Amino acid sequence: MSLNHYNATTFIFSDDVYVLITNSIPEQLDYLQQLDARFGLSNWLTNNSLFTLHYDQDGLALSKCDEPKLGAIRVDFVTGAAAHRRKFGGGKGQAIAKAIGLNKGKGITPHVLDGTAGLGRDAFVLASLGCHVTLYERHPIVAALLYDGLQRAYIDHEIGSWMSERMQLAFGSSHALLPSTDNDIDVVYLDPMFPHREKSAAVKKEMRVFQSLVGGDVDADALLQPALTLAKKRVVVKRPDYAPFLDDKTPSMQIKTKKNRFDVYVNAAMTAI
Repeated sequence: MSLNHYNATTFIFSDDVYVLITNSIPEQLDYLQQLDARFGLSNWLTNNSLFTLHYDQDGLALSKCDEPKLGAIRVDFVTGAAAHRRKFGGGKGQAIAKAIGLNKGKGITPHVLDGTAGLGRDAFVLASLGCHVTLYERHPIVAALLYDGLQRAYIDHEIGSWMSERMQLAFGSSHALLPSTDNDIDVVYLDPMFPHREKSAAVKKEMRVFQSLVGGDVDADALLQPALTLAKKRVVVKRPDYAPFLDDKTPSMQIKTKKNRFDVYVNAAMTAI
């Protein structure tokens, strides 16, 4: 659909007007302006013309201008894949739940800090299993997409009550936020970007957009030590099966899946959860 089919939200810079976020719901102008103020969207989009944002009844969506066939990316915790995984994903038997320490029958629901939140999918799984999850995301566009998805989830009649209690987002870099975090954090979870080898359509779509959007987390190694300092019980690092250990540090144990693994660093001063 062309831009002419939408009402346009415009942001003004000096004497120029840029159409940065197309909006098919004019009543949401105030909300979009709040998003812009919170995450600096107009500033980022002005300098990154390869991407566009659109807001409609399904929420905020990101598109890559030169590859329209990839479709739009948005965060949806209420329907689709997230809802299916919440209902049928395997509960505490999932690898991520085991890595975090959600052992069946023990009633443990640790406070998890997701230091590389991205689109919040793993954090949502943990929250749906009872964990309180604090999310850190430093990229303005990704943070805005995640924030928008959370706002819609908070008002959903089925999951809204526990979502608003268990998932909270902070916009900023974990490099700065981890050392200054004073919350009682049991587990720090890290899933830094790493180049994917898979050629499947599902991976190709999202990873192509994300690699273009944020690049690789080349400074991810520097997150491990502050994460270890902060976490009371363990740090969990999600990696593709072919990726090296974060900061070349051998984990205490590993939990492997078909294509990924969870490197678990148990705090030596505590008993494992």
